[in-house]
Amino acid sequence: MLNNSFREEWFSNLRKNFLAGLTTSFALVPECIAFALVAQLNPLMGLYGAFIICSMTAIFGGRPGMISGAAGSMAVVIVALVAQHGVQYLLATVVLSGIVMALFGLLRLGKLIRMVPHPVMLGFVNGLAIVIAMAQLEHFRQASPQGEQWLQGTSLWLMCGLVALTMAIVYLLPRFTKAVPPALAAILGVGLLSYSLQLPTRTLGDLAQMAGGLPAFHLPTVPLTMETLHVILPYAVLMAMVGLLETLLTFNLTDEITETRGQSNRECIALGAANVVSGVFGGMGGCAMIGQTMINLSSGGRSRLSGATSGIMILLFILFLSPLIAHIPLAALVGVMFVVAHETFAWGSLRVLGKVPRQDALVIVAVTVITVLTDLATAVLCGIVIAALNFAWQHARDIRTDIDDSEAGVRSYLPHGTLFFASTTHFLDLFTPSADPARVILNCRHLHMADHSAIATMQTLFERYGKAGKQLEVMHLSSRNQQLLQRAGVALHA
Repeated sequence: MLNNSFREEWFSNLRKNFLAGLTTSFALVPECIAFALVAQLNPLMGLYGAFIICSMTAIFGGRPGMISGAAGSMAVVIVALVAQHGVQYLLATVVLSGIVMALFGLLRLGKLIRMVPHPVMLGFVNGLAIVIAMAQLEHFRQASPQGEQWLQGTSLWLMCGLVALTMAIVYLLPRFTKAVPPALAAILGVGLLSYSLQLPTRTLGDLAQMAGGLPAFHLPTVPLTMETLHVILPYAVLMAMVGLLETLLTFNLTDEITETRGQSNRECIALGAANVVSGVFGGMGGCAMIGQTMINLSSGGRSRLSGATSGIMILLFILFLSPLIAHIPLAALVGVMFVVAHETFAWGSLRVLGKVPRQDALVIVAVTVITVLTDLATAVLCGIVIAALNFAWQHARDIRTDIDDSEAGVRSYLPHGTLFFASTTHFLDLFTPSADPARVILNCRHLHMADHSAIATMQTLFERYGKAGKQLEVMHLSSRNQQLLQRAGVALHA
């Protein structure tokens, strides 16, 4: 008998999950081909990577419903590597980055994603929504003797018309029926219309040759030397960090949308293993893809079946179905991705910009803008730094003390707050050793010491009262704070 968890992960709502996976596979193909071309690789490498990574993370990962594949964020990282050292060094880098990802999960570091503040998450989804939309504009350009130019005249109007028709179907079909995912109906409907009327519009077949055989096992042919490691290690670590970051942020977003909790460390391990396998079978590296994940979720994909279907369909496209999907208009896929961009953007964040603290609004805007102008990893790291600095500043300002002079010849200080690197100066300013009586009591009942700066500050405070010839007594020091000071050799008296 199958246990309930396994049945739920694989066999819940079979029809809806299968159709969601089929829909997502159509959207994966042009993205993976485009990312391979960005990295100056054979498009089949992108498709092989999509098949392997999508299938393995769906089967073994910790987040059913999330779609992974050959991602653009990782493709950008390795452009220089491919140009300077070639494809074999790339494959070695993909394998090494997969090992780093798996180690990240084995060390149970996936929980670090909890440290990403909500404003950073909002900026992340907003920035990626804009990036997804902007990426579709490339399909409105075509090659010419003068180089790539924007579509004009009839070609432009036809492209815009088919994109608009696709978007209309996606938005309007759910009002009449929910039997078929609207994105799938739009892609197939516009594809049939274009093929039957022989409309002169660009198709998937115009992007690249998609037909091929099964991926073959082939260890990267690179010298096993320290020099090789010196070349590939920086790229591998960068790929791993970018892939893990995008995966874990998409992981959190999927958790919120589905109102379920996945296993982040398991997802990291599965993603790492998938990248290792992709590298030894001639595929690109990859990670979670927010656009395709949103298509899958909006189409009803919630189980592992939807992701596995997407991956297997990619392989079937390569082996048998490339003549059929080659006729799908790019306009249909562009329309679907425009809808994804619209639904991904957190429009509610615009309404709350004037209601949340200015620092949080700054983080949302900054992460959005930096994501668009640079890359996701830089944007999220900048957002976390801004949020952390704001947190430190606010807590530094919150430290205060109550003063009790009720007992003759004695002054009692009762500080409140956290003593750490940003609050040390303000903390010392709360005390007046030269003006205080001979006996001073420091009641630490409500004081928390957080770091080495706190220890050094307490040492400074004792020294100041000692130089002033005053007695400083410490009361109600927590066992943790007491151990912290004693381990550092700070005497608990002036």
